[in-house]
Amino acid sequence: MDRKGFLSALGILTAGSTFDGFSADRKNNSAHAIIPPYLKPGDTIGITSPAGYISLEAIQPAKLLMEQWGFKVLVGSTIVKRDFTFGGTDEERRADLQSMLDDPSINAIMCARGGYGMVRIIDDLNLARLRRRPKWIIGFSDVTVMHSHLNRKLNMASIHSKMCNSFPDVWEQAEPIQIETILSIKEALMGKQMSYRADYQKYNRMGTAHGQLVGGNLSILETLSGTSSALQTAGKILFLEDTGEYLYQIDRMLWNLKRSGMLAGLAGLIIGNIRTKADDPEEIFGRTVYDIVLEKVKGYSFPVCFDFPVGHQRSNFALKCGIVHELSVFADGTNLKSLS
Repeated sequence: MDRKGFLSALGILTAGSTFDGFSADRKNNSAHAIIPPYLKPGDTIGITSPAGYISLEAIQPAKLLMEQWGFKVLVGSTIVKRDFTFGGTDEERRADLQSMLDDPSINAIMCARGGYGMVRIIDDLNLARLRRRPKWIIGFSDVTVMHSHLNRKLNMASIHSKMCNSFPDVWEQAEPIQIETILSIKEALMGKQMSYRADYQKYNRMGTAHGQLVGGNLSILETLSGTSSALQTAGKILFLEDTGEYLYQIDRMLWNLKRSGMLAGLAGLIIGNIRTKADDPEEIFGRTVYDIVLEKVKGYSFPVCFDFPVGHQRSNFALKCGIVHELSVFADGTNLKSLS
């Protein structure tokens, strides 16, 4: 069903109706997600902080650059609010995000930063108006909760990318990789077909795959296992990244994905940057990230690539979650291309 027909068929729900009862689970194996309208100059991007605290000063580089791109920017009420580590209380963060989800004048929502906090409010969000008027949600790390929830509940596309706290303070002095990754957000928002390349890695497993691209932070995806926000991954290309974990924790989380069936039906697997802590000298784990991953996928035949430019690093490009992609892993390197 096309987007117009989809919205029309479900338009009988009132604006105040609760959406928790509806789920796209039964359609989750569908190749095509609901794609929010791409942005054009004059459209509005809202900035909110559903997780950690951030100052008004810290979001200014992002705000100014997005305005230079031709967008209007609306700063949410959670910016400058603080409840210890959080960007305001749970209710303040929920209300700010809900307001932006419901506001028809806002075309995309950029999360100001990650940290921790989205899972504390996700079940209290009403997605009814977002379903009728889709818009892009942008962010990564803790925002993986939202990406996974949107894919599971609405089968709706979203953008996994850097957030406000990753924009360079002085654009003219930024490194080329910073500029390239930040500009990839603009390109994704404006509907460019995204295409990325990663160098050959000797641990890669060759092959090609087509499917919805889903994923994000490994530790977040593991904690969502068994919940109503957990990804259904059959027939999809899964990407994973993480930071600040011990090798044994990466091993344990990947066992969770394997034992819960998230690896069994994959079309392909992309491993981004996984930055680990050094083992205690008395507790050496004795395996690399490559060893850990390849052990978990040993019984499957889908292609696997490592060291893809996504994760907690400067080389963290915008990825369109939920959009069908083509993954090609060959001896001359890896290519990932969005098909819309």
